[in-house]
Amino acid sequence: MDQIREAVLNGSVAAGERLNEVRLSRTLAVSRTPVRAALQALAGEGLLDYAPNRGFTVREFPLDAIVDAYEIRASLEGVAARFAAERGLSPDEKATIERSLRAGDRLLERGSFEAGDLTIYRDINGDFHDTLLVAARNRMLAEMIRICHHVPVSSSRNIVAFEHRDVRRRHDDHHRIYEAITAREPWRAEMLMREHVSSVKASLVKSLTERNGGQ
Repeated sequence: MDQIREAVLNGSVAAGERLNEVRLSRTLAVSRTPVRAALQALAGEGLLDYAPNRGFTVREFPLDAIVDAYEIRASLEGVAARFAAERGLSPDEKATIERSLRAGDRLLERGSFEAGDLTIYRDINGDFHDTLLVAARNRMLAEMIRICHHVPVSSSRNIVAFEHRDVRRRHDDHHRIYEAITAREPWRAEMLMREHVSSVKASLVKSLTERNGGQ
């Protein structure tokens, strides 16, 4: 299920594409039973559509649905940052976030990206956001944000092909958010996180619009 979900979220499987159970079972080296169960579960998450006699297809998400997911993420992750500031970070959480900040600093210090760098930053970015969500210590909030992440390209683990300066700005946001959380400034942490996710949404819309020829 995780492997199929990742293929959908990173665009390896296109919107509207039919998922063939036999082909997937061969690719994943498992029987058709767990493949069918995984597809049913992903349909339950809203990633796939099911139709009798046609099977499972990747659900299509229009641009406005992706934008909505980012706006909801901005609000929810802002609350997560506030909760993290109010409740404090554990030593392990601080260590993970500081490690992601240092890794991002090293990656960005060259001033330009090489092949594979955006993939590396995807994990750095995901570690930062995932750790703050854990630090919020609120299961309902985590589940609601997880739903937003199931809209393709809206997950914190997916990095649109931003320019180096865009990623530099996002990473600097991470530093400021972390500083507000460690200073126990909950409302500032929430505001910074909201602005951070909203600015990513703006870059995404710009990128997708340019990719579609300005339409």
